[in-house]
Amino acid sequence: MVSAKDIKKILVIRFRRVGDAVLGTSLCTSLRKTFPHAEIHYLLNTPIAPLYDGHPDIDKVISFDAKDDRNFFRYIFRAWSIVRANHYDVIIDMRGTVRTLLFSLLSLGSAFRIGSKKSYSFLGLNYPVDNRSDKRCNMIEHNLYFLKPLEKIADVIYCKEFRLYVTDHEKLAFHGYMQNAGIDFSKPVILAVVSARLQHKIWDKEKMKCVLQHIIDTFDAQIIFNFVSAEREFAMNVHQEMNNHPNIFTNIDANSLRDLCALSANCHFFFGNEGGARHLTQALDIPSFAIFPPNISKMRWLPDQGERFAGMGVDELRSQTELALMSYEQRFNLITPELVWARLEPMLKKHLPGV
Repeated sequence: MVSAKDIKKILVIRFRRVGDAVLGTSLCTSLRKTFPHAEIHYLLNTPIAPLYDGHPDIDKVISFDAKDDRNFFRYIFRAWSIVRANHYDVIIDMRGTVRTLLFSLLSLGSAFRIGSKKSYSFLGLNYPVDNRSDKRCNMIEHNLYFLKPLEKIADVIYCKEFRLYVTDHEKLAFHGYMQNAGIDFSKPVILAVVSARLQHKIWDKEKMKCVLQHIIDTFDAQIIFNFVSAEREFAMNVHQEMNNHPNIFTNIDANSLRDLCALSANCHFFFGNEGGARHLTQALDIPSFAIFPPNISKMRWLPDQGERFAGMGVDELRSQTELALMSYEQRFNLITPELVWARLEPMLKKHLPGV
């Protein structure tokens, strides 16, 4: 039987999108505290890998390109190459698909091969865990459940904090860029997401405009719209419909996730639709308020809820029985500007400078 001191290398697999990978850093931090001398590798999709450059609890980021994923034989070879080169003592598969199971299947010598318990998990896992049944837990608690098998050999230190890091140079450089784009740092600066990758996750535009106008009128805040290229037209239309208000900025581009981190670190608050940008700002300890669409549970996806990180979702406005009788649109319409402002205004008063 291996002991804690025998754990030299750990692979954490967390394919998918920004929010999932950001929340996964709490597991990496827990591993660092539990096995301080082990080398921790984080396996991610290539577009989000740069977020974790310089993360103190991640020794190596391994990225998978789309071209690795598209060709199954290339995928097998890449997975085999990774596990063969590193001889991991622990593999934690947070993604839990047939394809990610391959890493464990190709590394049967790893003492701990941990992942979600599924019908096929016996093929590669020796420690399948059932962390899907308790819907009351948030995603951090869900993720940390993967560490339970390691209690056999160590006093596991569970850390619920998830963090990203920006260098002083990155923050200062983006500060200068924002100033040149017209931002006055003597006034409050808010990062806002008015669009979303998927249309059905976008809160009603008129309601969003109403709250944004309240923010500007009450706090003279400068609001920077963040969007990817596919969302540009929608964001520009919102700005235009608000008479191109000079307190709204659509000319500040974050062309990479590292840029988005630097932008967020120079803002005082986040407001807007729930998504990866909100997870990122929370990981940078920027206060935030998010609008959660139906079928996205605030309780599940907003860890550390409180006066610093908050939001509104439909599941807190009606019972599940009532919601089941309503259409998706009817449920989303339960979130009104009045309800949002009643919660948002006190947060802005507390966290915006000079208020």
